[in-house]
Amino acid sequence: MKALLQDITKCQLCADRFAKTATQHAPRPVLWVSANGVKSRILIAGQAPGARVHESGRPFTDPSGDRLRDWLGLDEATFYDRSKLAIAPMAFCFPGYNAKGSDLPPPAICAKSWRRPLMDALGPMPLTLLIGSYAMKWHLGGAPKVTQTVMEWQSHAPSVFPLPHPSWRNTAWLKKNPWFEADLLPVLRARVQEVLR
Repeated sequence: MKALLQDITKCQLCADRFAKTATQHAPRPVLWVSANGVKSRILIAGQAPGARVHESGRPFTDPSGDRLRDWLGLDEATFYDRSKLAIAPMAFCFPGYNAKGSDLPPPAICAKSWRRPLMDALGPMPLTLLIGSYAMKWHLGGAPKVTQTVMEWQSHAPSVFPLPHPSWRNTAWLKKNPWFEADLLPVLRARVQEVLR
């Protein structure tokens, strides 16, 4: 695992791609896993770091992280305990913005290059959280539609929970789908506590 993490953190596959974005930034892989052989209990499979995470070098150090921790019923200390949670997005670097200031998608080359070796090194975990369509597609297969896949969460639970991205951009989605907070989140929080006991 240590050698793999060293290779990932030195990755420059997207250097030219990022230099051509509106942000013109250099790669900075961000993932949060134990390098000392301790097996985590929960995998958070996200999409890609945002600009704030790119700056901090720590996943979910933004309002999305605050919302996600609330969804899981976890404080920061527990959330960032690598012996409990592994955080491995589908792309490890901030993809940048386009000329209009919109987020660019996670480069597919990242998952093609690193996902399988990392998942093999992490091994199976009792609980996997799939955040957004990119994680759902890789882990569940097919071309999932986020709302439908999240609505069908019971067919994946208790070992996998598909979730929408906790971004502020999805606030309207949450208001339109009150069953998410009323039905799914209580079960998810209970499962998180069960797995971490």
